[in-house]
Amino acid sequence: MENNYEGIEQTEMGSVKIADEVVEIIAGLAATEIEGVAGMSGGIAGGIAELLGRKNLSKGVKVEVGSKEAAVDLYIVMDYGVSIPEISRLIQEKVKDAIETMTGLIVVEVNVHVQGVVFQKDEEHEEEVIRVK
Repeated sequence: MENNYEGIEQTEMGSVKIADEVVEIIAGLAATEIEGVAGMSGGIAGGIAELLGRKNLSKGVKVEVGSKEAAVDLYIVMDYGVSIPEISRLIQEKVKDAIETMTGLIVVEVNVHVQGVVFQKDEEHEEEVIRVK
């Protein structure tokens, strides 16, 4: 296999191009599978982190994909009471493993940006997201 130019791998049978959005979805899904991760953050509006559902797995994820390497930035909302450093490390490991296994790219960095925390307000499980400052 020979790599002719960035992002496209040339094989004997043709070329393979992995879209950035594919890598974003893989990263978002891997991150949200970890217990303690409430979801991905779509940004901050009025001091509150917007919590995205599973239909928006590529939102809250930014990737830079080269010919053989990828760098990932994840914008996360976590559940209240979890160990943020421990969950962040698990996110980094799981996202790196998932991308490398599924795409063959080498993940050089996974940056976790904790945008907020979610806690249960009452027995009806209404969720409120508070921005971490």
